[in-house]
Amino acid sequence: MSSGGGARRKKGGHEEHEEHVNHERWLVSYADMLTLLFVLFVVLYSMSDVNMKKFAQLAQGLSSGFGAQSAAFSGQVSTLDGSGHSAEIVKIDPGANPGDGKTGTSNMTEKEKAAVQAAVQAQDRSKASKNAQAATKEAENLKKLENKLSDALAKAKLLNAVQFTIDRRGLVVTIVTNEVVFDGNRADLQAGGKKILNALAPTLAKLPNNIEVDGNTNQLKAVTTYYPSGWELSAARASTTVRYLTGHGLAKNRLSAVGFSDTKPLIDPADPRSITMNRRVDVVVLTTLPADQAALLPAAAGPDAKLHTGQTTAQAEAIAKAAAAANGATSTSTSTTATTSTTATTTTTD
Repeated sequence: MSSGGGARRKKGGHEEHEEHVNHERWLVSYADMLTLLFVLFVVLYSMSDVNMKKFAQLAQGLSSGFGAQSAAFSGQVSTLDGSGHSAEIVKIDPGANPGDGKTGTSNMTEKEKAAVQAAVQAQDRSKASKNAQAATKEAENLKKLENKLSDALAKAKLLNAVQFTIDRRGLVVTIVTNEVVFDGNRADLQAGGKKILNALAPTLAKLPNNIEVDGNTNQLKAVTTYYPSGWELSAARASTTVRYLTGHGLAKNRLSAVGFSDTKPLIDPADPRSITMNRRVDVVVLTTLPADQAALLPAAAGPDAKLHTGQTTAQAEAIAKAAAAANGATSTSTSTTATTSTTATTTTTD
C-alpha cells in the first residue's frame, strides 16, 4: 500500500505530477494598468495640442472604441446631475500655456509677435483677394446676362423701355411703369407691360438664381383711389408682376414680391424726371455670392453700377474689339518709340 503523500501512478507506470499554482497572474492586471496609463497620457498629450480638429477626432475614436458615444462631442444631454443641455469644445488659444494662466502672445518675444501679426495680415490679404476675384467673376456673369436680356428686348424693339444696374443684390432690371406697364393708381398689367415681361421671361426662366420683384411709387402726394396707400399699391404691382412671370415659365419658389412705396427713389425727388422714373418695377436677379463678396459687386461692375441702357451681345463684342484694337495700337506705338530711342542712342554712341 502506498502512502497518502506519495505520487500517484498511471497505467503503464508513468507518474502524474501535481498541478503547480500560476504565480504570474498579476502580469495580466499589470498590463491592463499600463494600457490605461498609456491611453491617459495620449489623451493628455492631445489636450495640449492646439489642433482641435485632431483632438475631436481622437476623442470620438476613443469613445467609439470603448463602446459609447461621448455626450460632450455629440451635443446631447448628459445624464450627470447639473449638466447643461449642450456642450462644446473650447478652443485653445495658440501660444498659450495652460499652466501659467496667460493667453495669446503674452509669452512671445517681439520677433514672434511680429511674425504672428504678419501671418494674420497675409491671411486677411488672401481673403480680400479671393473675395475681389469672386466679385469680378460675378459682375462679368451678370453683364453677360444683361446682354442676353438686351438681345431679347432689342428683338421685340423694347430695349429703351428697360434700364439696368448692378448693385450688391445682383442685376437690377428697371421697368419704368409710366402708363405703359400700369395705369395710374392701378395694379393691372397693361399690354405694353406684358410685352416687356414676355421678352424677359424666357431668359429669366433658365437661370438658377432667385428673383425679387420690387414695386415702387413716385413721391407725389396724390391720393390712391383703389388702395389705402402707396404701400399697398406698390406691393400689388410687384405681386401682379410675379404672378405673370409664374405663368410664363418661372418657378414660384424662386420668386418674391416686395412693395417699397416711395421709400427707394431711383433719382432725386427734386428732379422733374422723378415723377415718371421713380414710379417703376424692379426685377432683381439675386446674386448667389455670400454677403462679404456681394458687397464688392458695385466696385467690380464699374460703370455698370450706374443706371444705364442695356447693351446687346453684338454691341458688347464690338466694344471689346475696339478696345483690343486700341490696346494693340498703343502697344505697337510704345514698341516703335522704344526701338527708335534705342537706334538713336546707338547712333550717338557710334
